[in-house]
Amino acid sequence: MSATADHAEERTNPAARLGFEPGQVVQEIGYDDDVDQDLREGIESIIGQDLVDEDYDDVADAVVLWFRDEDGDLTDALVDAIGLLEDGGVIWLLTPKTGRDGYVEPSDTSEAAQTAGLSQTKAISVAKDWSGSRLVAPKR
Repeated sequence: MSATADHAEERTNPAARLGFEPGQVVQEIGYDDDVDQDLREGIESIIGQDLVDEDYDDVADAVVLWFRDEDGDLTDALVDAIGLLEDGGVIWLLTPKTGRDGYVEPSDTSEAAQTAGLSQTKAISVAKDWSGSRLVAPKR
């Protein structure tokens, strides 16, 4: 695919910048009425299958964690998500943007990730109301 085609896909599919690949198993945690449906559909379009839900009991290549300030303890949520990941897998932590209901302070995200043993490698705007932080576990 050419660089121009890649950029065109990024404009039409909001999930293109998240690095998912066809055939990956992506587990979604924290789904609620406020999630961005276009982003979810974009991820499914890239991986070629539905996202698996919180009840999925096998390992996943990636986890999409929708998290709002009122959802409880972020460190606990991240530790739980790590247990579901294949070695080398990533967690995309999606939090409401500044000024939106459920906004999570970036310092809280950073502290929770460090406590859970994760490193933040990227932070981007993933949707109109959501920011994304790409978190990776150290190699085992």
